[in-house]
Amino acid sequence: MRRFFVQGLTALLFTTSLLCATTELQTSSESNTTDINATKVAQEAAQKEQELKERKITTYLNKIHQLETQISDENVWVKSYASYLTSLKVKNNLENIRKRIKWLTKNAKTQSDFDELNGLISKESILASQIDKLKGENSAPFSELITPPQIDEVPEITNPFEVFNGLSLIKKMDAGFEDYKKKKENLAALVKLLREELSLYKKLYALNPDEYEEVYKQKETELERFERALDTMTVTLDVYQKRLEIAKININKGIEKQIFGLAKIGISILLVFVVFFLLKLVVKKYITDNERFYMANKIITFTNFTVIILILFFNYIENVSYLVTILGFASAGIAIAMKDWFMSILGWLVIVFGGSIHVGDRIRVDMDGMKYVGDVLDISLLRITILEDITLTSIMQNRRAGRIIFVPNNYIFTRMIANYTHHSLKTVWDGVKITITYDSNHKKAMHIVKEIAKKYSKGYTDITRKQLNKLRQHYSLKNTNVEPRIYSFIEPHGIDIEAWYLTNAYGTLTLRSVISTEILDAFKAEDDITIAYPTQKINLETKRYDPIVHNDELV
Repeated sequence: MRRFFVQGLTALLFTTSLLCATTELQTSSESNTTDINATKVAQEAAQKEQELKERKITTYLNKIHQLETQISDENVWVKSYASYLTSLKVKNNLENIRKRIKWLTKNAKTQSDFDELNGLISKESILASQIDKLKGENSAPFSELITPPQIDEVPEITNPFEVFNGLSLIKKMDAGFEDYKKKKENLAALVKLLREELSLYKKLYALNPDEYEEVYKQKETELERFERALDTMTVTLDVYQKRLEIAKININKGIEKQIFGLAKIGISILLVFVVFFLLKLVVKKYITDNERFYMANKIITFTNFTVIILILFFNYIENVSYLVTILGFASAGIAIAMKDWFMSILGWLVIVFGGSIHVGDRIRVDMDGMKYVGDVLDISLLRITILEDITLTSIMQNRRAGRIIFVPNNYIFTRMIANYTHHSLKTVWDGVKITITYDSNHKKAMHIVKEIAKKYSKGYTDITRKQLNKLRQHYSLKNTNVEPRIYSFIEPHGIDIEAWYLTNAYGTLTLRSVISTEILDAFKAEDDITIAYPTQKINLETKRYDPIVHNDELV
């Protein structure tokens, strides 16, 4: 019985333990299932968070790429900053190389050390030259870009020609200001983009500090430098604008002064022109003699020109003594360089005030072996203008006439200038020559020639007598015989009879032609007068003579 009780108790304990084990197994299984579900949910959440993070990073990177596209490499500010960073990098490398060279110089022992030393020395020279090309070791970023254009020293405008220089300088300053302002606007736009870019990098840094920490700090430093440059340019632009305004005010004052001065000079010159114009009208009304009117007109014109020069001179020459000193030093060179001009001006003074030549006079000028005879058309400050006429000189020598001849006034001192109509004298002596044979009645021929010359020159003889009486008031005249003069000369081919008579200085050829024709007709009408001309006589002999012997020599 006891055995059955024990067996039953054992079975009960086994069953109980079995039931407990089953219960524990079920509980453990349920717990494991719960843990697996929680882990799975956590993993899914982490995966979603990572995907969201990656999407944000991708979005930020795309925006940064768009910003970098706008911040083009062609931007001068970006290039300048890149150059600055390169110079810093090269400078750091150069400092490390120099330290290594210094160490190797003291501690090099092996051949490899010496080879390294030589290589580093070569590299040092290359890097040093690169720094020089990158604007020096100590160059700050944007040093040239933030420096405004230099304002040239404002010149003092002392004459109207400098007005154009002043206007050009104002235009140049305005262009420099606009260029500097445009640089500042470009920098402001660039800073705005860099701020947007930095904000994106800040978000990237918050999402992934390990990867974006360094680039974020670099961008932060870069933005600080660009903002510092922008602040500098903002202040500099205001100061630069004020300086430009002051410079332009000074230039405009000088321009206004010159314009006002020009207005005064213009009014003065206009008044001078009006006065001398009225004076010319008075001269034209009351002076009827053409020669006197011409000279008076010339004097008025010259005086008008001189007064205008003096007006300009005293308005624009502030220090006359300084000008006189300069002219004193330059006079020698000017006298040599402009010798002919000065001599021509002096010759003009001699001609005009000496009265040796007047407009309308007939003169002869010897120039370079040629002789020109013509009437004076004009006497300017530098030259005499004459119109060449048909004269005996034109017929015998030049074979040309009708030319306008320009004679420098300095020829009055160095060349032969003959005046056929000086002062009141309007006639000249002219002559004809005819040859008769030796058996002709030469006395009769001389009488005929004299009568013909008297007949055709009588009017000019009377005129000349009156003109010479007037000329005695200015010159000492001894021989005043104005009657025709007849001369005879023995020549190899006959007797030359020359008749000299007074004739109009402007028409010598006409009277010469008339008198020559009359003499020719008169000689042909006489039986005892024969006109001679060069002849030859040929003797022909047929008899031959033997040579004469004298002292054993043939003669």
